[in-house]
This record gives sequence, structure tokens and C-alpha cells, in this order.
Amino acid sequence: MFEILLKASLWFFLALISTVIATKLRLATALTEIAVGAIASLAIANSGISIGENDMWIKFIAGVGAIMLTFLAGAELEPEILKTRWKETAGIGLIAFLAPFLGCTAFAYYLLGWTLKASWLAGVALSTTSVAVVYAVMLELGLNKTEFGKVILAACFVNDLGTVIALGLIFSPFTIKSLIFIGITIFIAIFAPILTPRIFKKFGNRPSEFETKYLLFILFGLGALAIWSGSEAVRRVATYATCPVVIVK
Repeated sequence: MFEILLKASLWFFLALISTVIATKLRLATALTEIAVGAIASLAIANSGISIGENDMWIKFIAGVGAIMLTFLAGAELEPEILKTRWKETAGIGLIAFLAPFLGCTAFAYYLLGWTLKASWLAGVALSTTSVAVVYAVMLELGLNKTEFGKVILAACFVNDLGTVIALGLIFSPFTIKSLIFIGITIFIAIFAPILTPRIFKKFGNRPSEFETKYLLFILFGLGALAIWSGSEAVRRVATYATCPVVIVK
């Protein structure tokens, strides 16, 4: 327990340093944290000291943070924006995915001589966006409240959806588990917005924070189901994030 708490204090110390640097230089905190973490990890690793970046509990906390940030980003999406600005949203999202995906795949395959599968993987890796990082930056700059910011955020989800589909079609094994996952996800997406307000009305608005436990149960359950089916939790939850938004609202 001592080692875990010591490593946790070190990680939060780096987070504090990142915040100070971001404030002084007027940079995005999320991006600064990534840079400081990478530099610190490299420097400490070369000294022979482990900061536990591969420890399971750190990976779990990081995964939970990514899932929750993705969910909160989905909570900023306005259904009206998706309806009225669907051309901009779809156009930006699809171009932002297809251009680097096809371009990087072709570059890796024809110019670098990579195998076809490795080229596809490079294309997917360089075409995706981080909804969590985009949301954190927009939140910090206040752009999440503007129509421009909402369109960009919605476009990020379109981009993310393209990544999920590409990964699923190219790399993920399509088995009976995949069908079960898809079926349960569709079922939850349809019925959760109908049932959740009634459940919240009966059990919510109490100090026990029933709403938080309920949402975490759904998100963690979907994440576990995604991994069980051979997929990846954060991306799959990202595609579902707009549904809990309707639930909350």
C-alpha cells in the first residue's frame, strides 16, 4: 500500500506541475499534462526507477478517466446541433477521418513498403482524434458553450465513429460475442433513455448519489462487454456516449 500511495502522490505532483506550467504559459492543461507525463516517464525510466506506469491500477484509473471524459464530452452534445448542422458535422468528421486514414495508409504501403495490415493500422492510428482531449481543451477555453465548439465536438464523435468501424472491420474478430455486444448495446441505446428518467425520479436526488452509480454501472458494464467481445472499452463507450446524454437531460 505504501508503494501505491507513493506512486499516486508522484503522479499527482506531476499533474500539479502541469497545471502550473499550463497556467504560466497559457497552454491547454490536458496537452501539457501529456507532455509533462511523457518527459517525466522517459527521464525517470532512464534512471532505473519505476513510477508504475504499467501497473494495473494505474491503467484502470486511466481507463476510467478516459471513459468518463468521453461521456462528459457526449453530455455537451446538443441534439439540435446534430439536426440543424448535420452537414458541417458530418463533413468535417468524415474528411478528418478519411483524409489521413487513406493518405497515411497509402503512404505506408506504397512508399514505406509496409505490409497491408500494418499500413491500415497506421492509417487508423493517425486518423483518429481524442474526444477527451478536445473536450478538455474546449472546456478550458469556454468553446464548449459556443455553437462553433459544439459542431467541432460533434464532428469529433463522427471521426471517432469512423475509427471504431474501421478497427472493427479490419482488425477485430467478428464472432458470436460481437453479435451479443452489438445486440446489448442497441437494446440499451433504445430503452435506457426511456427507463432512466423514471428510475431517477424514483431513486434519485438523494445523498447516496444514485445517478452517479447508475451511470458508472452502465459505462463500466459496456466497457467490460466490449473487451469481452474482443474490442476496446473507451472507443466503444465513445460511440455510446451520446445516448447517456439523452438519459441525463
